[in-house]
Amino acid sequence: MEYPNMNDTIVIGAGLSGLAAARALRDRNIPVTILEASDRVADPWRKRHPQLRLNIHRHFAQLPGAPMTRNDGTYVRRDTVVGYLEDYAKALDAEIRFGTRVLSVERHGDGWHVQTNKGELSCAHLVVATGRESIPTIPIWPGMERYGRPVIHTADFGDVTQYEGRKVLVVGAGNSGTDVLSHLARINPAKVWVSVRHGPSILPKLILGFPLHRLAKLFTYLPKWSLDPSFVALQWLSFGNLRRFGLRRHRTGGATRMRQEGVTFALDDGFVAALKTGRFEAVPETVGFDDTRVELANGRRIDPDVVICATGYETGLKPLFRDLGALDHNGRPLHPMGQPDPDNPGLWFTGFTPGLAGFFHAAGETADKIAKAITNDRQPAESAHSAMPQNLAGTRNSLGARLINSTRLTATARRTATKGASQ
Repeated sequence: MEYPNMNDTIVIGAGLSGLAAARALRDRNIPVTILEASDRVADPWRKRHPQLRLNIHRHFAQLPGAPMTRNDGTYVRRDTVVGYLEDYAKALDAEIRFGTRVLSVERHGDGWHVQTNKGELSCAHLVVATGRESIPTIPIWPGMERYGRPVIHTADFGDVTQYEGRKVLVVGAGNSGTDVLSHLARINPAKVWVSVRHGPSILPKLILGFPLHRLAKLFTYLPKWSLDPSFVALQWLSFGNLRRFGLRRHRTGGATRMRQEGVTFALDDGFVAALKTGRFEAVPETVGFDDTRVELANGRRIDPDVVICATGYETGLKPLFRDLGALDHNGRPLHPMGQPDPDNPGLWFTGFTPGLAGFFHAAGETADKIAKAITNDRQPAESAHSAMPQNLAGTRNSLGARLINSTRLTATARRTATKGASQ
């Protein structure tokens, strides 16, 4: 299939998934243009709090063709990730257009029309790698507009030392909430409450000193039906009955939530111990605010100095792709891991579901899947261009072979005739 006057492939987003996709495509000699809204690579990582470390093992925190440094130990620091992605982008044989924000996407014939703040582009294949954590979301609770104290998202957590001696409410104990709580456990806040609705699927970061995540690939070989009960058993063996401390378990199993919603496990690194010793207190769901207090589902009111919302993110994809039928009701891609979309050929999504091994590993696997599919799509066009010369060459070879064989047969006949005459 030919696409005259088009870019071959456009990748939206220069994060880890976008860079991995571009690398896989360039390895197959497919031209790629990357559009990045910010002015630099890894901008979302730079905005994370400075004490952040990945909760995935270093072995899985790398993209194809570039091993991660061992300097940070098992879990890689935020600044190391930033430097790693910068170096990966510099080594990439692809154009990155920084400061280029996509405004609209439309299907045009056999390709895609992309309107940006810097002009219009067209392409045969469009790879969307903007990530599932594009827009931090905070619910609007009743009375919230009157509340006179800070309400922030975990994305704006900042330096943990600012919470020394303060009363803190963390709303949500999922992956990002547990990360924040584990950091708070290393300082001395005056009080920490964690407000939970369903409770998290939580696992230990270490088991007898061994990093649990190092076994991630092993879990992928287990039957899907066995994963939820396996992780429930592992949580109980590691922490005991957390219901006694007010921390319920989510009604949906951790592996199922990851597969269906892309929600990763919470990995404990100090939070559970603080909960068991009474330093932290698990409380019911947050339902409202007044001038100075927060109301909980059981009617209790507490008075935190700051509220930190670990309440998730939106993809930000609805304005661009809602009318194409490519998203579910939550704005997440229906085909999030490089699967072809039969209703939107040439549209690909990557970086929206992590998998047990984490986002880096998923980025590499999905990039390879997309690159192979695009390569296969290009082959008919390339075959059509080269079909005539190949057929001519084949004809020449066939004629040559017949001439050679004919010459050999004639020579053999002559030798036979000469031999018969001499006898």
